[in-house]
Amino acid sequence: MAPMAALENPAHTGPVVGFDLDMTLIDSRPGIHATWRALTERTGTYVDADLVVSRLGPPLVDELAHWFPAEQIAGMADLYREMYPTHAIEGTLPMPGVHEAMAAVHAAGGRAIVVTAKYEPNAKLHLAHLGIDADAVIGDLWAEGKGEALREHGASVYVGDHTGDVRGARTAGALSVAVTTGPCSAEELRAAGADVVLADLTAFPAWLESYTERAARR
Repeated sequence: MAPMAALENPAHTGPVVGFDLDMTLIDSRPGIHATWRALTERTGTYVDADLVVSRLGPPLVDELAHWFPAEQIAGMADLYREMYPTHAIEGTLPMPGVHEAMAAVHAAGGRAIVVTAKYEPNAKLHLAHLGIDADAVIGDLWAEGKGEALREHGASVYVGDHTGDVRGARTAGALSVAVTTGPCSAEELRAAGADVVLADLTAFPAWLESYTERAARR
């Protein structure tokens, strides 16, 4: 198990816990589906939005590569991100237990940070719209790339729904807590190296209490 991280702010005495965004904290499928459909209408290029939302996790440019030639990907990424606030924010829902999970971190004296592959300004719009109380938001990072931000913030735990999130936690030397609310099964998450697998965030506060109690006894 990863050690309790030293915190940058001495006012915090508990762990720094990182969270993924899509399908971990928020159910962004309705909004993302609407944005891809709008992109199809705008560009005339068909995108199977149902397929897209079944495999959320990797960066936008990876998904765009399935539908657009390489020379158009950068421009399509810019267009998608520009359209996203209009189509995606209102339709996105909080995952069950998200507010309680954040509150549990703060009640333990810790910090809750969001580290996501999503374009950071749009990630912040989601959190503000849903009233999710994160202490920091770091966007545009995927898989092992998330490890750098987790290390910089002293995270000892990273919570995510994708095998890429497990890899990010491993890169940072953080405990990998996985939830099965995204595209990856419990078996896939364990095979990737997840230390803990939970059905969803509603189980997280009790797990965190146990984790902090064990850390305090060391």
